[in-house]
Amino acid sequence: MTTALLRISVGSALVAALLQLPQPTRGAGEASRFERSLLRPDSDESPSSGPAGHTEFYFTRAVYTAYRSRNWAIDYPLTHLDAFPDIHPVPLDDPDLNRFPFLYAVEVGHMALTEPEVLGLRRYLHAGGFLVVDDFWGTREWANFESEIRQVLPGCTIVELPKDHPVFSAFYDIREFYQVPNVGNAQTGHTWEKDGFVPYYRGIFDDKGRLIVAINHNTDLGDAWEWAEVPEYPLKYSTFAYQMAVNLIVYSMSH
Repeated sequence: MTTALLRISVGSALVAALLQLPQPTRGAGEASRFERSLLRPDSDESPSSGPAGHTEFYFTRAVYTAYRSRNWAIDYPLTHLDAFPDIHPVPLDDPDLNRFPFLYAVEVGHMALTEPEVLGLRRYLHAGGFLVVDDFWGTREWANFESEIRQVLPGCTIVELPKDHPVFSAFYDIREFYQVPNVGNAQTGHTWEKDGFVPYYRGIFDDKGRLIVAINHNTDLGDAWEWAEVPEYPLKYSTFAYQMAVNLIVYSMSH
């Protein structure tokens, strides 16, 4: 399949089935899709045990060691894809990680990677994987993440992504960038946390110029995905976050 056809196929499937742009139509007392998902029994199906070739995409969550327990699982699960039926957590030191081109990690300001996790993530990125980090705030958490990622990719350069980078037009043409707040702050107009007043969309490239790490700092795309159906959550943030998600996924599947 050509890159163009892959982009259309993956992007259309995501738009049609995964990322239905939020509409504030939930009635009073009606459970949101996210709240209903919490009531579903855990599935025993896994990529290794499920039918071979059954799905083409897994929304893979990075499971990593942190200074506090289970930072990786904040806002877990987020949403459900018309692909593998559940959010899909994989430890960074799992050899199967290389099977999945898209990897999402949250609260990376609290990472404390073990040596096997460092080596596993390095192997994954060098093999063509794509890491998206999100929901970490302020100078202290940035310093911790930067220290951890430089263990994974020694000598890497972290840059501001130019607004004309293909990741911002992989499916949606994004021109306006927001600081996406958590659900509590969104209802007060207070968008920042700690000293993270300005949102940054940064990246790390490999030696061929391919974006391999997309860094969303001082912003929380995940909360916007999680609470998109809550009328009190501003539509502009959830719409932007979902458009970013589609673009990041399409980019990871087509570059």
